[in-house]
Amino acid sequence: MHGTHWFSFALFVLSLGWSTPAWPELFPEAGPPGMTVTVGGADFGEFESTEVNRVEFDGVPALIQLWEPDMVMVKVPLAAKTGKVLVISGGKRVEVGEFSLRKVQITRLVPPKAEPGSVLVIEGENFGNTAGSRDPNTMFGVNQVLVNGILAQVQRWRPTKIEVLIPANATSGEVVVQLASSDPLPDGSCCAPVDYAVSNPLRLELIPHIDFQPTHGPIGSKVVLSGQDFGKEKPAGHAVFFNGHPATIGEWSQRIIVVHVPLSATSGPLTLLQNGRERDLGRFTVVESQVKDVFPLQGPIGTMIRIKGKHFGVYSESGSTAYFADFNTGENAVEIGGVPGVIHRWQDDEINVWVPFSAKSGPIVLKRGATIPKSDGTCCARQGVVSVEVGSFTVQTLKVTSYSPTSAGLDEIVTIKGSGFGDFLKTAEPTRFSLVQKAHVWKNYRLGADVSRSEVLINGSAVQVVSWTDTEIQVRVPRRHVFGFGFPGGFALDPTIGELVVRRGSWDLLENGKCCAPKQWVSAVAGPFTILRRGLPDPDYFNDPNPREPGHYPFGD
Repeated sequence: MHGTHWFSFALFVLSLGWSTPAWPELFPEAGPPGMTVTVGGADFGEFESTEVNRVEFDGVPALIQLWEPDMVMVKVPLAAKTGKVLVISGGKRVEVGEFSLRKVQITRLVPPKAEPGSVLVIEGENFGNTAGSRDPNTMFGVNQVLVNGILAQVQRWRPTKIEVLIPANATSGEVVVQLASSDPLPDGSCCAPVDYAVSNPLRLELIPHIDFQPTHGPIGSKVVLSGQDFGKEKPAGHAVFFNGHPATIGEWSQRIIVVHVPLSATSGPLTLLQNGRERDLGRFTVVESQVKDVFPLQGPIGTMIRIKGKHFGVYSESGSTAYFADFNTGENAVEIGGVPGVIHRWQDDEINVWVPFSAKSGPIVLKRGATIPKSDGTCCARQGVVSVEVGSFTVQTLKVTSYSPTSAGLDEIVTIKGSGFGDFLKTAEPTRFSLVQKAHVWKNYRLGADVSRSEVLINGSAVQVVSWTDTEIQVRVPRRHVFGFGFPGGFALDPTIGELVVRRGSWDLLENGKCCAPKQWVSAVAGPFTILRRGLPDPDYFNDPNPREPGHYPFGD
């Protein structure tokens, strides 16, 4: 029975008025300094003062915590020795037994090498039942664990096992367990300054923390190890293993290691081999890509296909890795009818891919390259591709069946009907930051041919799209390129006759798998179109008799 249980039982007995044994009993009979010992079973009399009432361990006075006529609780003093325990009350001296002083002893640290912030298990003897009060300022003190002088946070405390969190600022050094001892002042009152009974030290080696992300992924997926002091380049004999299967290294630097889940990988520990020693970094789970939805399943070139699901892994492109840039170390691809598409976004739960210019109707296949390295860790003893068919796509051809009207003034609406128009995509190159930067400082900039993927041209000018569906498009007659400049006497309206054209643009990947070849277009000519002289803001605008300065535009610079 633990001391706390004995005390609870004794109080319960007293509350019921039951009689207690007439012979003295000491519990426990052995332990380290600082622990609480209960003495019961005899008539110790009423408590008068610390000078009259005392408890001694082989002559060393102990701090009294509780005194009842038949039960006394005391703290084992720091200077206690193995020997007889006496309860003294006035002139009455009662020998209650013999106490065996035990030293606090650490026998093993698990693990002997650990990362700051991880859990350390300390195995040993005579740690006591609890760490004591949670308040470090208590007069009785708190049992504690130090890692090279730094106080560790206690998670669990048992007589033979202690679990602590290794402090983040700790360094390699000795681990000690300290048991707080509260001794009385010379007059028996509380309390002398808290002191500690200290265990034997055991050395703990702290190793730098290494993190890896993600913790799960499909075959061929990229995994990044983050830490320090890996080396500027991969040293001989160093390697990374997925459940014992060596991985091909994509990049190796002082703080980053990039690897690809090998073809042979199975779920299990991710291990780093350094200087002949293996270090388990945690568990990596190998998963299969799963598709929940694919849409749309038809459209013209340039259509964005959205593939939703899970376990698509981390994206990497062919030749994107630095360490083995000439090898297929796990690149991602989506093929439409056997033609690789242009990846717009690749996340673990969603892939967005543009239908390429040369796409053909056929299966949509998700592909991921993977390897098995040679025995020396270089690439590759074997290369392979894991393929998952996720659907079938039909490439539609642009077709205009009618448009109305065939002539209109500026800003008037023209309706185009047909099929295979697909979804309207206003922008295609969001990385062209110069457009925004120059616009903000009022600089002139020029829109190139790669700005849009779906557009309507009237007489060579791109028009404003009002609405766009797969079967109907509405646009406004443009104002651009309908003015003649440098005419004698000023500017004049040029009623332009030309063509109305619907077109879609897209790219193909280069032969090396990288993006991209110049954009190409598929066009559908609707027919002739005439821009009429109407819809101008001011009918008399072009009757101005005063010539304008060269370079002065009707709508400003």
